[in-house]
Amino acid sequence: MEGIDNKSGKKAVKYSIAFDGVLPCHSTVFTSPDYVNEDNALPQVVREHVKKDPGHQNIYVMDRGLQSTRTIAAFSKEKITFLCRAKENRKLVELDSFITEGMKLDLGESLLVSDRKVQLYTGIPINKNGKKYYSEELVDTPFRLVIVKSKGEDQKEYWLLTNDFQSSAAEISQAYRRRWDIEVFFRFIKQELNASNLISLNKNGIQVMLYMTLIVAMLVLIYKKANNIGYKTAKRRFALEVRDLAIAMIVVQCGGDPGLFFKT
Repeated sequence: MEGIDNKSGKKAVKYSIAFDGVLPCHSTVFTSPDYVNEDNALPQVVREHVKKDPGHQNIYVMDRGLQSTRTIAAFSKEKITFLCRAKENRKLVELDSFITEGMKLDLGESLLVSDRKVQLYTGIPINKNGKKYYSEELVDTPFRLVIVKSKGEDQKEYWLLTNDFQSSAAEISQAYRRRWDIEVFFRFIKQELNASNLISLNKNGIQVMLYMTLIVAMLVLIYKKANNIGYKTAKRRFALEVRDLAIAMIVVQCGGDPGLFFKT
């Protein structure tokens, strides 16, 4: 976060990006220390995007950053559909099970362990004699907990928490798997487009740099999808073609013949 001095004396900035599976669709730059906590940052990003796109029925997929029971309960009241990875063995009360006898548990890339309707506990802060304590309280809002196990050697379990009771367990699992697309995208803009190297220290400058990076990223992603190639190949070929186009435009503006430039 900008303005926060850590032990090394360095400053950092936090930005969050929403990704629709093909292109980035929303971004927010945070400069307040309060947003170091993802339980504060992620809900703001989601709500900002909902305001911009109120007519569409999106499902907002997040990783472990969102854990606040109060926040996800508020999402349900605001009719915001979410899916996040919950901490394993969090305290809950089971209300119902959606697994029936003879139901197919093989989801293709994973195995279905559990699919339940649950209620979650949340901590209520209590001040007593100048000390802060937490009392547990059961939240009335029901959620759906889908637990899947990977088929790899580690047989790792994933607890997926959502307020989507209409989709199948296989669709819930697949939606979470697709979240990996944004991790690949983040790696691309950081390593290939140098988004980690900021040349400005104020919020406006950081936003300008981020938006310019995202514009380039979107152009490369469209080129990548159109040509069915990888990130690095798309970046290299796109850069070469833009260079050739720019040179041709310069030649034309100077009264020359661009055909001479492309002649082999």
